[in-house]
Amino acid sequence: MTSPKTLLELAGADLNPPQLSEACLVLIDIQNEYRAGPLALPGAEAAIASAARLLARARQSGAAIFHIAHNGRAGSLFDREAERGAIVESLSPLAREPVIEKALPNAFAGTDLQARLAATGRNNIVLAGFMTHMCVSSTARAALDLGLRTTIAADACATRDLPDGRGGTIAAATIHEVALAELSDRFALIARGDALT
Repeated sequence: MTSPKTLLELAGADLNPPQLSEACLVLIDIQNEYRAGPLALPGAEAAIASAARLLARARQSGAAIFHIAHNGRAGSLFDREAERGAIVESLSPLAREPVIEKALPNAFAGTDLQARLAATGRNNIVLAGFMTHMCVSSTARAALDLGLRTTIAADACATRDLPDGRGGTIAAATIHEVALAELSDRFALIARGDALT
């Protein structure tokens, strides 16, 4: 029996991640909401640290950088006027780095992200952020439809435990790995953030 291959492998696609200097880094929902409270992610701190290192390298390389922030209702989850909705301090945007607010999981839905990426003239995007199975996945899947080549910085993403529908729980680490495996089949290259230069 042979080892399984992704559709990308079977199609002979280029599986090498892009150089950051030729890419757009899109940081998705790296907000305080995921550090404490009902949406606290088990792997949030490690992912934030990895994302901060990736952001530093992206800035040094001249990557185009975009910050995505989920914008929730006042007094609720992702309230952008409250500390809980703020972008994590270690990933604070510089003045030249756009912050795009979204209301749906897919960062392209109802935003000008596609137009902003197109204006850079770059076709490669690198995604990092929260949550792997939700907003990162939705954005990566939409990016394929838009003709973009996507790489996901796996260790700069995290997700949470989910109910299994039978009274049990599926661990966040499993959800994260399954989400990345699904995306790797056709939608994105998967790389460690530290491997992106």
